[in-house]
Amino acid sequence: MPPDEERARARQLSAESVAAGDATGWFERLYAEAEAGVSVVPWADGLPDPHLVEWAERDGSAGLDGAGRRALVVGCGLGYDAEFLAGRGFAVTAFDLAPTAIAGARRLYPDSIVDYQTADLLDLPAAWAGAFDLVMEAYTVQPLYGPVRRRALAALHGPVAPGGSLLVLSRATEEDHPVRDPAMMPWPLTPAELTLAGGPLRAHRIEKYTDDQDPPRLRWRAEFRRDG
Repeated sequence: MPPDEERARARQLSAESVAAGDATGWFERLYAEAEAGVSVVPWADGLPDPHLVEWAERDGSAGLDGAGRRALVVGCGLGYDAEFLAGRGFAVTAFDLAPTAIAGARRLYPDSIVDYQTADLLDLPAAWAGAFDLVMEAYTVQPLYGPVRRRALAALHGPVAPGGSLLVLSRATEEDHPVRDPAMMPWPLTPAELTLAGGPLRAHRIEKYTDDQDPPRLRWRAEFRRDG
């Protein structure tokens, strides 16, 4: 399936879910269709996100060391970012709303040490509150539309432990109140939405930059920390 068709199908499913009053149900439908071979998950490219990799490797030759630390990957999909962080030494828990995605991750990495779970960002296990040294969210909130989007952003900081970090990767917009067509997800995060994601955490490093795609896209890479 050509990339344009992949994106079109994901957008169709998203718009149908929004119209039906279920802003997140389309994720499972998309993964189930991909499992059946009738659709493709556009972001399932088999590689960890390059903006995550760059972040992890830029602080010296050794880069990010997760030994003795816990990480939580939000909306992990098929697990590429989770496996990357596990390779960096983190004890990783990775979750997704879509059961088919979690089943696919477990099948793709049968010997993985990552703890893959089906869970909802809006209703996380109580034991996860303040439990992780690193919480990573990459592009999982930007496809959400309506009130659920704000609720998801506001939930991101909850699992961050004292002294821990929240890393948010997303497309960016400089508009404060962009017009969003329900049929044209994803929608880049605004500056205010990024602030909402950080919540009470301290902004450690906020990067807004243009990537090397064709055409180039504006992106956020934001790290927030919980002092303690």
